[in-house]
Amino acid sequence: MYQKWQYWNTVSRKWLWALVALGLLASIPVIADRVKTESSSKKVEIVFDYRDLTEAASYQAHPQDYLNEQLDRLKQAGVNSMAMYESTLDDFRKAGRVVTYTTQNVADMEKRLSPANENFTYVVFSNKENAEALKPLIERTFTSLGINVKPWSYQGQEGVVVETSPEDAYLKPMQPDPIAMKQLRSKGFFIVPRMSDSLPYNEELTEEMLASFQQNGVKRILFEGDSVKGFTDNEKKHSLAEFAKLLNKYDIGLAAIENLKKPQAGFNRLAYDIHYNVVRLYSLSDKDSTLDVETLADRFALATKDRNIRMLYLNTAPTRSVAEAKVKDSVDNLIHSLGEPGNAVQRMEKKGFELGQAEPFQVVDSSIQRYLKMVVVLGALAFFSIMVSYFVPALTLLAFALGLVGSAGLYVLNSSLMEQGLALLAAISGPTVAMVIAVRTIRIKREQELSPGQRLVQTLILYVQTAILSLAAVPFVIALLNSIAYSLVLNQFRGVSLLHILPIFLAAVYIFFYRGVSIREEISKLLRTPITVLWVVVLAVVGVAGMYYLSRTGNAGTVSNTELVFRNFLENAFGVRPRNKEFLMAHPLFIAGAFLALKYRKAIYVLIIAAIGQASMVDTFAHIHSPAALSLSRGLLGLGLGLVLGIIAIVAWQVLEGCWKKWSPQLKR
Repeated sequence: MYQKWQYWNTVSRKWLWALVALGLLASIPVIADRVKTESSSKKVEIVFDYRDLTEAASYQAHPQDYLNEQLDRLKQAGVNSMAMYESTLDDFRKAGRVVTYTTQNVADMEKRLSPANENFTYVVFSNKENAEALKPLIERTFTSLGINVKPWSYQGQEGVVVETSPEDAYLKPMQPDPIAMKQLRSKGFFIVPRMSDSLPYNEELTEEMLASFQQNGVKRILFEGDSVKGFTDNEKKHSLAEFAKLLNKYDIGLAAIENLKKPQAGFNRLAYDIHYNVVRLYSLSDKDSTLDVETLADRFALATKDRNIRMLYLNTAPTRSVAEAKVKDSVDNLIHSLGEPGNAVQRMEKKGFELGQAEPFQVVDSSIQRYLKMVVVLGALAFFSIMVSYFVPALTLLAFALGLVGSAGLYVLNSSLMEQGLALLAAISGPTVAMVIAVRTIRIKREQELSPGQRLVQTLILYVQTAILSLAAVPFVIALLNSIAYSLVLNQFRGVSLLHILPIFLAAVYIFFYRGVSIREEISKLLRTPITVLWVVVLAVVGVAGMYYLSRTGNAGTVSNTELVFRNFLENAFGVRPRNKEFLMAHPLFIAGAFLALKYRKAIYVLIIAAIGQASMVDTFAHIHSPAALSLSRGLLGLGLGLVLGIIAIVAWQVLEGCWKKWSPQLKR
């Protein structure tokens, strides 16, 4: 019975490979849909924080002149939108649109006693235009909060009395300053309002605000704070659904801020309800706005090209320079990064982008895609089962059967989790199977005692074969995670850390323990091996190297200034930046290691490090927010450059080996 089970497990590998091939074929139309989706949005919107600009202007001798001058310069440089926050009475006061008084102030001006039980806010509009624009806004806002507002005038100037303290009145947000909005529109800027969730959700006021936004050409809003508008009251009022209906009614979408420490609460729900009318936004902090021009230009250009960013948000802040004895800001620096000499706008345009209001991706989702994904699921499970077969052959069919049952159960509970789980299994299986087959091939070919030329040919064949097998996992990852939610990073591919480490670990296990003899004997031999100081040192070095490797993976990895310069050089030289760990280390080590291992048995251990490159190639495609075509370019360029460096390493070895053979007998004398 056991022998028959072993037989069926061995035979099953053939039809499992057939399922993998079918899965790859089924993924092609799905990948084509994703590529079409990614090419559907090419407009880039550069947004400047208007509040920051007005604050910077307030430190100048002639604030209004400075503000107008910088607005014109920013427009010329490529900034096409201004972000406007919700306004407060205090904002209107600072802008000179109103003058506010306390109850005591008014009593003093009117030369009477102040009422003992009154602490109101008295507001006078600076001119008729401000009164017409702001009075209705102030009345509606405070009345909706249950705060009484009544007419008042002072020396013939129209005003209102807000029956709450000035400290409280200053905190109440209203829609963005309509007068400033009109002025910005007259200069040709689009408006990107920033909305908060600080007040109870009021559907009537919200609709009035969105209607006003639509009249002013607003196509996208940005949230301020930790939650979206309506989130706090959602349980009582179902405000998120109501807000989504209004956004759809007025054709207004959202902007998702990249790399927030914590996603804004309620954003994913709102994005789903508005059919993902969302674009990704890169926010440059006021601190980073002082970086050198070339660095900023690189950031802007790479954000649009590499990460599907369609909105760039610029901040500035006034700073006191003791050395120059003046107050400075970074507006000039930002203008120079967009135009001369940074030329960020020009670089974006060369890549096919154009300035305009950012548009969401038009999702291409063929009707057949659902059925194709079912075949892809079977292919991913088959790939995983093949990987299992190389380590525990008796579990091949069981792994496939359990995978089917587990996938069906996860699909019912959480289809997204199922897709991520299968994508992770396929991503791990590809590089692992590729490395296992490479190791098996080397061990077989080594017995043939090949010449250096034959070893080189076999190495190059093996290099290409291993890369193809590793990259075979990519179509499964793309097809299974083909959702706009992943492209917008509203849903993230979990388990990427496992993808970084497991193929390398499994390759090491196979190289150490699967040598054609009993695994039990190999483990027993290892356990009996005396632990020396050298072992401890080696393990410590491996541990430190592993921790460094993990620290450099993912979005949290950090790079030095020297490496940044090198990355920029690669970007400018090739138009796309290959991964350093692939073409500088892993791929050349694979070529050199395979070449040596075809002659020297212990050289096979070099392939453990080389496995990093195979896993890294697949990991590149796990960043779903990066265009698939660009990820492919990065991988192929890395393979090409790695090939060149690997061949150079082989030539260097052959020269050194020849010198050693020639001179070592003389040294022994």
